[in-house]
Amino acid sequence: MLELHGLEVFGYHGVLPEEARDGQVLLFDVELEVNEPAGDQVHDAVDYRDLAAAVEEVSNGRRYDLIETLAAAVAGLLVERFPTTRVRVRVRKPRPAGIAAEWAGATAERRS
Repeated sequence: MLELHGLEVFGYHGVLPEEARDGQVLLFDVELEVNEPAGDQVHDAVDYRDLAAAVEEVSNGRRYDLIETLAAAVAGLLVERFPTTRVRVRVRKPRPAGIAAEWAGATAERRS
């Protein structure tokens, strides 16, 4: 299992006008089921930097009203791009507007 938690990505996602106008930091938690690397070199495994870049690519590619849809889009790209049998992506919105909560989130899972 490869994990990347708390990846901060600035985006203009949400249904409220101020979210689309001002943007906000979203936190991504990503889990990939991958085979153990054949060796101890980065080219033998999934590189965290490539994983982070793919998340940013989806987030920066278009605006999403729903973080559920954003999570699904990221999960879909990751399962296509990386050698994995299962991907789980959680998108967290810290301090969501209009409610007294630490964060709101949505999770999507895809299998290859």
